Formats: sequence, structure tokens, C-alpha cells
Amino acid sequence: MNMMTVMQQGIWAVSLWPYLLTVSIPLDCKEEQGSLSRCPSISQEKLLDRVIQHAELIYRVSEESCSLFEEMFVPFPLRLQRNQAGYTCITKALPIPSSKSEIQQISDKWLLHSVLMLVQSWIEPLVYLQTTLDRYDDAPDMLLNKTKWVSEKLISLEPGVVVLIKKMLDEGMLTTTNSEQGLFQYDVQPEMLESVMRDYTLLSCFKKDAHKMETLLKLLKCRQTDIYNCA
Repeated sequence: MNMMTVMQQGIWAVSLWPYLLTVSIPLDCKEEQGSLSRCPSISQEKLLDRVIQHAELIYRVSEESCSLFEEMFVPFPLRLQRNQAGYTCITKALPIPSSKSEIQQISDKWLLHSVLMLVQSWIEPLVYLQTTLDRYDDAPDMLLNKTKWVSEKLISLEPGVVVLIKKMLDEGMLTTTNSEQGLFQYDVQPEMLESVMRDYTLLSCFKKDAHKMETLLKLLKCRQTDIYNCA
């Protein structure tokens, strides 16, 4: 990719960034005391729409963050190395269907719980990613702002999904504590190259999982309106 193309993408991203911030409607689930009393006042249909909108924006901005990090810090040979050196995604061990046929067969309950598992599994790693990116001498503010925004939106998405589960499945309120703590392991002070590759892997894997969250939620929405024509 030539320098002019990179500059054009940067200008486009700068112009789009304020728009992303303004179109994002907050889930607004938590009161000041941290209770989940606002989301239950929203209809199930509207809450699902807001959750989907959050997931769409999270995926879009995570895609931009990953591309920006790649352009800034990961030469092409290292991009191939990530695929060949055994770097695995932290959510690989989760019992979440991956193929299209598997996803089509799972219940609405399992769709929602799969989304919740993904959301909870990524909260801690994205917070940690902020601390590592802050140590990069030449990390652009746009990258730092985008990853921070995604992290904050993911945290706000979690209680929305929890309340949605209660509304749609008539289940008791689930805990919002991260049930997958321990999936993500910290190194005390990794070498710079290792740190870059680990952060790149985190961003790449989260982008993939963010797309999966969006896909699962949209399938759920489709099932609510046209159960026989959901692909």
C-alpha cells in the first residue's frame, strides 16, 4: 500500500470518527449505583436493536484499529509469521460454534450465551491492551483512541446482553462478572517484537470475534422476524 493511500485512509478515518461517536446510541443500562434498572424499561425489540448497533460499531472500529496497527507496526513478513508461528486466539477453547451449519442449528438461548461468553472473555484483554499500547513510543492517538473506545463499548455491551437474555429467555439475572478469567495470561515484560506480535494477535482475534458477535446477534434478530429465511 503506497503512502498516498495510507494518508487518504487516515483522512477518511479522521472525518468518520466524530460520526461514529455521535451515531452510537448508549445502551444506558446502569444507574449510578451500578444496578441494571434502565435496560429492563426498554422493549425487547429496541434493546436487541441497540445491542446489534453496538456490536456493528465495535466490529467496524476493531477492524480499523487492526488495520492501523498493522500498517504502523507489522511488516508483511511478520503478518505471515503470525499465521505460521502458532499464535492462537484466546477464545479458541470456548464452546462456541464456528461453522455456518453449526450456528444455524443452535438455539436462541445458545446464540445469546455465546455472545455473552465472547463479550466477557474480551473485556480484560482489551483493558490490558491499553496499557501495552501506551508504551509504544510512536503509537498514533487515533489508534489509542479507537482501542479505548472499543474497550469501553464492550464493557457497556455486557449488561445489555445480560438483560436481553433475561427478557428473551425469561431467565434469572445472570452475573456480569467475567466467567472466563484465566484465559488471558500476562507476561511481565515481553520483548518488543514479541509484544508487537501478541498485540497484533489480540487485535486480529478480537476483530474476528467481534464479527462473530455481530453475526450471531443478527441471526437472532432474523429469527424474531422471519424464522424460515435466516441464512
